[in-house]
Amino acid sequence: MLDPSSSEDTGGESDPEVFPEAPRKAAGKPCGSSRTSGHSQPRQSTAPGGKTGAKDSGVSCGEEEERKERERREKEEEEERKMKLQIYVFVLRCVAYPFNAKQPTDMARRQQKVNKQQLQAVKERFLAFLNGETQIVADEAFCNAVRSYYEGFLKSERVSRMVQSGGCSASDFREVFKKNIERRVRSLPEIDGLSKETVLSSWIAKYDAIYRGEEDMRRQSQRAHLSAVSELILSKEQLYEMFQQILGIRKFEHQLLYNACQLDNVDEQAAQIRRELDGRLQLAEQIARERRYPQFVSADMEVLYVDELRSAVNLLMANLESLPVSKGGPDFKQKLKRSSMNNSFLDMGDEGDILSKSEVVLSFTLEIVIVEVQGLKSMAPNRIVYCTMEVDGGQKLQTDQAEASRPQWGTQGDFTTTHPLPSVKVKLFTESTAVLALEDKELGRVVLNPTTNGPKQAEFHRMVVPKSSQDTDLKIKLAVRMDKPPNMKHSGYVYALGQRVWKRWKRRYFVLVQVSQYTFAMCSYREKKAEPQELMQLEGYTVDYCDPQPGLQGGRVFFNAVKEGDLIMFACDDEQDRVLWVQAMYRATGQSYKPVPPPQNKTTNCRGGSLNQASPISLDPSQRQGVEELISAAPCHFDHAALFTILQKNTLQHRMKDSFSCLGWFSPGQVFVLDEYCARYGVRGCHRHLSYLKDLMECSENNVLVDPTLLHYSYAFCASHVHGNRPDGMGTVTVDEKEQFEAIRNRLIALLDNQITHFRYCFPFGRPDGALKATLSLQERVLMKDITTPVPPEDMKKLVQRCLEKAARINYSQLMEYAQIKGDPQAAPEKRLEDLTRLGELCIEVLQQNDEHHSEAFSWWPELMAEHAEMFLFLYQADMDAALQIQPVDSWDSFPLFQLLNNFLRTDPHLCNGTFHKHLQDLFVPLVVRYIDLMESSIAQSIHQGFEQETWQSVKSLTNNLANVPLPKVPSLPLSLPQMPSFSAPAWMGPLCDNTLQGINLPDIFNGSATSEDLFWKLDALQLFVLDLHWPEPEFAKHLEQRLKLMASDMMEACVKRTKSAFDTKMQKASKTTDFRVPPSVCTMFNVLMDAKKQCSKLCVLDSGQEQQYHSKIDVLIDDAFKEMISSLVSKFAAVLDGVLSKLSRYDEGTLFSSILSFTVKAAAKYVEVPKPGMDVADTYITFVRQNQDILRDHINDELCIENMFEQWYTGSMKMVCVWLTDRLDLQLHMYQLKTLIKIVKKTYRDFRLQGVLDGTLNNKSYETIYNRLTVEEATAAVKAGDGLQGISMRDSEEEDD
Repeated sequence: MLDPSSSEDTGGESDPEVFPEAPRKAAGKPCGSSRTSGHSQPRQSTAPGGKTGAKDSGVSCGEEEERKERERREKEEEEERKMKLQIYVFVLRCVAYPFNAKQPTDMARRQQKVNKQQLQAVKERFLAFLNGETQIVADEAFCNAVRSYYEGFLKSERVSRMVQSGGCSASDFREVFKKNIERRVRSLPEIDGLSKETVLSSWIAKYDAIYRGEEDMRRQSQRAHLSAVSELILSKEQLYEMFQQILGIRKFEHQLLYNACQLDNVDEQAAQIRRELDGRLQLAEQIARERRYPQFVSADMEVLYVDELRSAVNLLMANLESLPVSKGGPDFKQKLKRSSMNNSFLDMGDEGDILSKSEVVLSFTLEIVIVEVQGLKSMAPNRIVYCTMEVDGGQKLQTDQAEASRPQWGTQGDFTTTHPLPSVKVKLFTESTAVLALEDKELGRVVLNPTTNGPKQAEFHRMVVPKSSQDTDLKIKLAVRMDKPPNMKHSGYVYALGQRVWKRWKRRYFVLVQVSQYTFAMCSYREKKAEPQELMQLEGYTVDYCDPQPGLQGGRVFFNAVKEGDLIMFACDDEQDRVLWVQAMYRATGQSYKPVPPPQNKTTNCRGGSLNQASPISLDPSQRQGVEELISAAPCHFDHAALFTILQKNTLQHRMKDSFSCLGWFSPGQVFVLDEYCARYGVRGCHRHLSYLKDLMECSENNVLVDPTLLHYSYAFCASHVHGNRPDGMGTVTVDEKEQFEAIRNRLIALLDNQITHFRYCFPFGRPDGALKATLSLQERVLMKDITTPVPPEDMKKLVQRCLEKAARINYSQLMEYAQIKGDPQAAPEKRLEDLTRLGELCIEVLQQNDEHHSEAFSWWPELMAEHAEMFLFLYQADMDAALQIQPVDSWDSFPLFQLLNNFLRTDPHLCNGTFHKHLQDLFVPLVVRYIDLMESSIAQSIHQGFEQETWQSVKSLTNNLANVPLPKVPSLPLSLPQMPSFSAPAWMGPLCDNTLQGINLPDIFNGSATSEDLFWKLDALQLFVLDLHWPEPEFAKHLEQRLKLMASDMMEACVKRTKSAFDTKMQKASKTTDFRVPPSVCTMFNVLMDAKKQCSKLCVLDSGQEQQYHSKIDVLIDDAFKEMISSLVSKFAAVLDGVLSKLSRYDEGTLFSSILSFTVKAAAKYVEVPKPGMDVADTYITFVRQNQDILRDHINDELCIENMFEQWYTGSMKMVCVWLTDRLDLQLHMYQLKTLIKIVKKTYRDFRLQGVLDGTLNNKSYETIYNRLTVEEATAAVKAGDGLQGISMRDSEEEDD
């Protein structure tokens, strides 16, 4: 037998491919007895002392037990090793000559695993992107999606577990991201010209760029390449290599077993199959004859069992018979070629490339240096001599001429040749003195056959002289240097004997040639031949030293090369030469085993001498006996069910460790070998699937991801078989199969129950895709009592319900551990609330993930998922109630918690107004009502105090003028708007106020009074806060809305009344002269009313179905107050104009005052320059009008209000002037009156037109009457007084300067 432990004896190296030495059974007992005697000797020497002897005896007993335990382990390991070698023999035959199964081509390609290092690299790439360290351009929405993916998925502990379990691939990472962004993109608003599909494609492309990073796809390890090949259709050589790894078989063991089994001999393999089938038939007959049946569930199955054995053998015979005789068994056409990718690609051609002789090309450079000739005595000293040289009959070169007395040259000739054994000819000539001589006389020649291993220095060579020559001892000193080409690795004369080449033991000249990076050839050459006579490719061979072989004459030291189906023996005459040959061939073959030279004293080919220990690949008799035991064992005498269980388990373990996320699926090559093994050696299908189920469940119990589809298929097969449905045609059911099935069924129920309970951790993020749904389906299938009666829906529902209840507790406890929240009753209320809010966010995230990734699997029982969520929230409820109970009275810090939970619950159709949701509402109803009560009283108090102290200054900045009224604080409502600078209002007010500014010009809203702005702002903030609560119960939400609208209406009514009262008071105290200027406080009052009117439509509106119900009382009140205030202000302007006209009335014709003024002016004009009459009054009034127009325009923000006020002002003014002129219709105007009125009317008309008063209003009847009267008066004055108007005219008003 092949000893698995003998590798320690081969040179001291722990190489995994060192072939073991054959065990020597005869030496087993002596070795054991020698150990025992060796240990007993010290015990006898220490026995004289009594206590010491007892102590040593105890120590010796312990050593003896350890020795026995070690021997027992070694024996078990040896038996296991022997069993695996026997299994490998059967696998070799299945691969070499398959006649039942083929490699499936329709299996789904598995994805590459993501390992821990790759996960860490992916995390670093995504973090680099988020930190802006990459060149990938992305918008904010994509960055937010990547951040959510990084925080929620990549950093999740469940992803690390999934990677550790080997069930995670890059495709899983991509699918999770895709599902995440699909939900996000669907929630985005539509963009014209940009479809959401385009956005998704762009985001996926950017994700791929981030995931790949800058890694070079060409930098892959050799293991990755070989494992990639495992997913393809494999060649025989690849299958051999795979199962060597699966069963732990060494390369040398494989080579010996390959040769011993004659796997390359098709006829032998077919004969082996025939012998196996005949043995199975005989075994069936023996079972029937001796009635040694397995124990069946029914006695009637015994006869059927024999028939099944016979029919199975008959089927195999038919399959064998169907194969063509000439070709034998089907052969794989794929062959793994060596390439620059280290055996990583398949050559799909018909056959691998066979090296031809013409492909082995060598080119040599020869340097021939002729130094001198000695022994030239018969020639006259003055005769001329020279030498010629040629290689392989090619071009000749000649040296210089020299005298016979000094035949020295030192001439070098360079040649090239393709012959490894070239022929070099050097001849010595003398010039012929005869007249008729045509050629010079040859004095001697030498023919050499140099090699690359020859001497490089010049040496004397005896020349062959003509028979008539007297110089018989003629020598020539020359050097022949033959350079070794780069592709020539070694050369020399070696004895060789092989099975396919060099079939006769003979000494030949060999050259080791490197044809390419991976192709080496051992070539034998003859003289003057460029092509090798015979060659052998070294690929697949293993070279090593070996012992001298009896019967081979020639050669002193030996070495050999072994390959499946071939053994070549070599011999050299020198030990150093052998070492060089073995080293060169060792490098060329690429073998992992490094040959070790044997001791020098045991290498000679001495017959009858003691030989050294056999090398790992030598075929000594003991090894031949071990190989023979393996290959000659009758397969029908083995328990192939047990052997197949070992083979399948090792294959699954190997498969789970490769670089693919297989989830328990075998590769095509593995499926092929297992199928062929079962068919060829009669492994029952039920036993195969029972073993497979055990192995898969063991993987699952060890937290390795397994596709539940595999479990389902194997379980369904076994169930169908046990219940007599014959899925594979087998009608017999053994008691052992049924018992194993029941045990597996119970174990599977527990496993699936555990997986459903831990669905978040067994199937994280819904990965593998559809696995949870398949698990539920499998659980339902396993619960069936037989294959036809379905499980009652209620039973399955109760089971899932029980699992989800457990899952809720487990998930919540895991969440508490993850959040690292400890329920410390001594913690501060703020800390408890902060932890509770963070825990609530995590709970929402868990429920959202359950809905996103797992709800589809539980779609048969949506109410159970709702119950699971309610149970989960119930556990959270206990912590929430405890934290809220310790909060201070009238503390509003818990409102964000309500908003957080309510915003999630109200959007979930199953949780909205559920048990937890109603409990949440019951907790916060008193808080909301209390808060609104306090806010109402606070706002009412601020109105009363504010208007009592109101200065009616225009509020340009909220920072300086907002009344400092203490308000209840509601922190950090979920609004992302920035807070206004330098504003010390409560934290929740700033964002709300900013929210009201959108779409409104700042000057329009910040020119009211401090009290009014404070009022409107607080009312708006309060309504927005209550609206943002999104109270789920409709009746209470409607009640809150109505109450806030009514409150706003009452507050605004009080504000309007206070403002109107303040305005009236201000107008009563105002002056009636042209010194009157509209106070800014009056403008502020107008702005307050306008703001109230604008805010009324928002703060006092009730949404009732399709109609909006306004509080008309407020609207009417504001409009009436607004009209009264404008009328009051216009009346004040009219009173000023009335004063001006009263002054002009003193110049009426016929009055005493008019005569006195006229005389006084005329008299004074003789002595001094008197100002123009009427200019002071006119200019003063015009200034009054213009400045008040500017004040109103600058301080009142409503354009319509200003236009209305200016129209009333202008119309009243023109009407008053018209009435004044009408009263003096029979009187001629005084020159002073005329000039003053002309200037006032002209400027008033122009100024109001510049202020935007329409032409229809400007050119009213009053103005036309005034214009006509003043024009007539102007003409009359011009006739009477000449230039008395001093250039003032109604017609020139457009050109007159200010």
